[in-house]
Amino acid sequence: MKRKTKPAGKDVNAWDENSSFWSYGSQDLNTSVPNASSPTSFFTFIPYVPYFDLRIYRESKVKSIIKVHSEDMYRLLENVHFDGDYYRIKYIRSGDWEYCWDLAVRVQFFGKMLGMTLYPKRLVSQKEKRVVYRSMILVNPYQLWDETLVNKFWNLQERIEFLIARILFHECVHVIISLGNIMPSGFGNTDIYLEFRKMLEVSVSKKLSTEHNNVQFRLWNLVLFGASGSESEEKLLERVQEIYEFLINEKYSNQKTGKAFHSPSDNKKIARKYTWMAAVKAGGSTQVTRRIWQVEARRLSIALKELFDRIDMELSNMGFK
Repeated sequence: MKRKTKPAGKDVNAWDENSSFWSYGSQDLNTSVPNASSPTSFFTFIPYVPYFDLRIYRESKVKSIIKVHSEDMYRLLENVHFDGDYYRIKYIRSGDWEYCWDLAVRVQFFGKMLGMTLYPKRLVSQKEKRVVYRSMILVNPYQLWDETLVNKFWNLQERIEFLIARILFHECVHVIISLGNIMPSGFGNTDIYLEFRKMLEVSVSKKLSTEHNNVQFRLWNLVLFGASGSESEEKLLERVQEIYEFLINEKYSNQKTGKAFHSPSDNKKIARKYTWMAAVKAGGSTQVTRRIWQVEARRLSIALKELFDRIDMELSNMGFK
């Protein structure tokens, strides 16, 4: 059984300068777009949410629902308890170094985001020649009283288990992709990671150059709007690429989750929702008026929807469904 991990010792450097920090969040695509003037607008308190003991759900049932749709994801979560503590989910040795991945899952009400993944926190021990990456998934089942879910699951326990499984599935897609990106070559390859890489490759292919360039241009403008003035052009270009991959990541995660749980994703809704998150990640409206920033964000949403549609068309032509 995979053990609960202990806090790092003094010889560990947390938040290594070479690691990046990104949060990926699943949202209800049917709700209105939040106020994007501040990142905190995504975590606004929701009044009138009934308070009760969330522990009525059964972890084993949640995991069994996920197992039906992905063996890779089930293995990821098999020995992780949803108590907010870290559990080791991956351990490999490459050369003289050990690489480990710890995952924590917590279920709680915390705002308007259905779920959020925080990663990777990189802990390095030179003494033990060990690198540990730590991810945390927050699951927020605030949609428990959504009319569609209530009609589908009258039993409250079954409803919350289904909802947690769906949210957790989406967030675990992000974790699996991150594993593939960060672990030494070949050790993080899974069906989910390889599917995502295929989508990313298609998005930057020559056939989609017009749509890809349009999105990159809008992202570049938004990054310039949010720049502090001291960053180099190289740093700004890196930010554009990071945000671009974030957007493709979210498209894939929403699409994968939608297919698994019979709730097909809509490119227009995905583009609209995650455009605002991308605009905030780009730095906000530091250098321009809020009005100009909003107009450019809307242009990004339009360009992104066109790119997503072309990605689907090209993947379909290649035999991917």
